[in-house]
Amino acid sequence: MEAFNTITAIAVPLDRANVDTDAIIPKQFLKSIQRSGFGPNLFDEWRYLDQGQPGVSCEGRPLNTDFVLNQARYAGGKVLVTRDNFGCGSSREHAPWALLDYGFRVIIAPSFADIFFNNCFKNGILPIVQPSSVVDELMQDIEATPGYELTVDLEAQSINTPEGKSIAFEVDPFRKHCLLNGLDDIGLTLQHLDEIQAFEQKRRSEAPWAFPG
Repeated sequence: MEAFNTITAIAVPLDRANVDTDAIIPKQFLKSIQRSGFGPNLFDEWRYLDQGQPGVSCEGRPLNTDFVLNQARYAGGKVLVTRDNFGCGSSREHAPWALLDYGFRVIIAPSFADIFFNNCFKNGILPIVQPSSVVDELMQDIEATPGYELTVDLEAQSINTPEGKSIAFEVDPFRKHCLLNGLDDIGLTLQHLDEIQAFEQKRRSEAPWAFPG
C-alpha cells in the first residue's frame, strides 16, 4: 500500500448525500477481484450516458458533461469533498478500489458508512469527517475558484486552504500509523515475518506429520 503523508491537489465537489457503493462502482463491474482497473468506471452511471460493461473500454463512450468528473477544471483531482453518509449500501471493497484507481487519496464528508470508512484506511485512502458547515464552506470555495487546491497533512492532521486557513481533523492513531507507513493488513502481518517463520519451523519439528512432503 502506498504511504500517505501530505497531499496538495485539486479538490472535487460531489454535492450529493447518501452516495451508495453501487453508484461509486456499479454491480456489473464486481466480477474482477483485482484492485486496479476500476477507475474508468468510477461513478459510471453518472459519468456516462450509456451503460458500461465489464471488459469494454470506456474510450469513446458518450459523456454526461454536467457531471463533475467530466469537467476539465477538476482534472487530476485527488481530494473529494462530498456530503453525508458517503459509501452507504453494500460493503463491496471495490468502491475504495475504484476511487483510489481514479486518483482520489482523500475524501472529506460530514459522515461515512462504517464499513466503507474502514475499507478506505485499508486501501490507502484517508476519509476525513468534518461538520456540515465546514463542508458547505469548502464546497462553495471549490465551485467558485477553478483550480482550487487543498493541502492535506496527515502527520499534522490538518486541511490547509489556499486562503491560509487550517482545518484540524481527528484520526485514530493506529490508522494514522498504518497510512503514514503504507501498511495494509498484509503489511502489518509481514512485520512479524521472523516470528511466523520461527513458529512454523518449530511446528514442523514438533509435528512433522502435519507437513506432508
